[in-house]
Amino acid sequence: MMTFLYILAIIIGVLVLLASFAPKKYDVNRSIVINKPRQEVFQYLKYIKNQDEWSPWKNRDPGMKQTFSGEDGTVGFISKWDSDHKQVGAGEQEITGITPDEQIRTELRFLKPWKSVSTAYIETRESADGATKVTWGFSGTNKVPMNIMMLFYNMDKAVGKDFEEGLEELKIVLENQLKEPNIEK
Repeated sequence: MMTFLYILAIIIGVLVLLASFAPKKYDVNRSIVINKPRQEVFQYLKYIKNQDEWSPWKNRDPGMKQTFSGEDGTVGFISKWDSDHKQVGAGEQEITGITPDEQIRTELRFLKPWKSVSTAYIETRESADGATKVTWGFSGTNKVPMNIMMLFYNMDKAVGKDFEEGLEELKIVLENQLKEPNIEK
């Protein structure tokens, strides 16, 4: 019986030690320069429904179920998705803040494959020659004991490649459109 208690105490001690060293916060983002004026790029990005044209997750499951509530491009708009694809899952995204021509903030509420909440953002900054630097990212807090998992999972590498893929597609969509971008869906 004492051996069992010693082993249990060691396991608990290791878990406490790991939890104290494991990352508690994350912030993953990527940027790209788009050869379009900042105002035009921002006007396109503030409409969540436009993400269907460049989102890496929509490309993975074009048939995912989606529902919307509120007025797209305004605070309070909610986009919900549900997919059986393991890299898409289910959740919702709500616009929580808009700073005109600068930033769109959303709250991402993931329901599956696991529950979590993150703050997402898309920022636009003027770049050289009238181009626009777009930064897409998300941040949040890893709660104990989930933060221990982050010692073995590189979120920047895993999600960062999705952001890179999406931004490359966004660049193609915006730079190659022959007509005005679809800003109201």
